[in-house]
Amino acid sequence: MEIYIALRYSYFVAKEITTAEYQALAELRYLIRKFVGEGDAVARAAGLEPQQYLLLLAIRGLPDGEEATIRALADRLALKHHSAVELIDRLESHGYVRRNRSRDDRRRVLVALLPRGEKLLEQVARDRIGELRASGAALVNAISALLENGRPSPVKKQNRKSTK
Repeated sequence: MEIYIALRYSYFVAKEITTAEYQALAELRYLIRKFVGEGDAVARAAGLEPQQYLLLLAIRGLPDGEEATIRALADRLALKHHSAVELIDRLESHGYVRRNRSRDDRRRVLVALLPRGEKLLEQVARDRIGELRASGAALVNAISALLENGRPSPVKKQNRKSTK
């Protein structure tokens, strides 16, 4: 078992990083930043700050069985608890979310989307999903290239220009 781990470590980590791997990593980072930047612009055009959109998305996109507590949302957004509270305060003041105490444990605060927040979230998410469907193959290709030690995947390389 120890030999297997050492061999596996040596094979996957100890080899020199190739130019193709650097290129694939740079391409992946570029595409992710581009997607996030465009998403921020779409959120702002809808009247939301990017963090507000991300919080609404986190509420709506929680895994089954996970409750939208402030702690869970803060973890999902990589925020400190007090920062999540401030963000929820702003969203609540605009009528996008509502806070309720848990019936089981009054110390736990649950956050729920209100129809107004759901509508804005859907508007932004629809655009983001459309963008991924239109140009997501480039992201898949960049990830595949990294997983395949820098060799591009058979997915066709797409033009960097947006399809919008």
